[in-house]
Amino acid sequence: MTPSSSENTQTIRVLVVDDSAFMRLSISRGLDALPGIEVVGTARDGEDALEQVLRLAPDVVTLDIEMPRLNGLGALRRIMAESPRPVIMLSSLTTEGSSETMQALVLGAVDFVAKPVNRANVTAVMDELAEKIRSTVHARLPAPYQPGLPAQQPSRAREGKPTRGLLKHDRIVLIGSSTGGPRALNTVIPSLPADLRAAVLVVQHMPAGFTRSLAERLDNQSNLRVKEAEPGDRPEVGLVLLAPGGFHMTIDETGTIGLNKNPPVHGVRPAVDVTLASLVKKYGPAVISVILTGMGNDGTNGSALVHNAGGRVIAEDASTCVVYGMPRSVVEAGIVDEVVPLPEIARAITQAADLTTRPLKEAGGVIEKSKN
Repeated sequence: MTPSSSENTQTIRVLVVDDSAFMRLSISRGLDALPGIEVVGTARDGEDALEQVLRLAPDVVTLDIEMPRLNGLGALRRIMAESPRPVIMLSSLTTEGSSETMQALVLGAVDFVAKPVNRANVTAVMDELAEKIRSTVHARLPAPYQPGLPAQQPSRAREGKPTRGLLKHDRIVLIGSSTGGPRALNTVIPSLPADLRAAVLVVQHMPAGFTRSLAERLDNQSNLRVKEAEPGDRPEVGLVLLAPGGFHMTIDETGTIGLNKNPPVHGVRPAVDVTLASLVKKYGPAVISVILTGMGNDGTNGSALVHNAGGRVIAEDASTCVVYGMPRSVVEAGIVDEVVPLPEIARAITQAADLTTRPLKEAGGVIEKSKN
């Protein structure tokens, strides 16, 4: 994408798309009142949005999902194909809304905010929307969506995806991601082989109500079983556990998953660093930290613990990140073993999981360093 006008004037030009006149007015007034943001137009549906995008060339589009004539998903497909630019979805908190939001993020939307449910919380939502507009205006737009390597049997039932407890030479993989993460996870997780010698945990910065839809989508596409983590779950080979939105995910000395609402870390909950710290304490050098696209530096402190314990750290290359923030932070910290573009992440994980120089002790699952 060519440099936007916001790079020259520091003013971010926004198009607001919503079928509700009240929402168009509320969002426009809220954003216009903030420094550095200008609403240059509004649209009442997807067809209107396409015309306004071509006419106004906004830097960022906020896009409702449920609209007449052409809905948000249809408009998003057309925008990304014909005039790509950062798009932030406005999503309802319903089950259907969360599922469609996941689809939008895979199709190329850079982020989303939960749509205000009443007039009382419009201000809070405007603050979140403004923050995401500012942080994603210069985001690297993803290439046209290419799914990961096809799963052997994408629609297999859960009982057709066997899992087992951790053995001596198994690994523990933690994948951390934020902005652009759902799309990245839809490339990485389905590309992991059914015989991966590792348990997988995922921390995606996402609010409550949306991670279950993400887990179900990944489960339908993958060789591995994917589920939203619950208290009492245990990491298993063949299983991917996704931290639920709004909860930090940890693992205790018995190898059992715990969820808590302790204060946010780096302003987010779940936080990658929280999960990595507990994994290193339990599994030491058997931990593989994988940091994908996202804003900020969550994952750096935890990856440093992995590095110092003798584990392995993998970061997504800048060339494929929607936002090169979290991976940049771990790279600049000098703790990364491998930097690879998104299509190579699954291969890097698989190869790292095959390393058998630092086995778990069979007693209690405690890790010790190899003497080799």
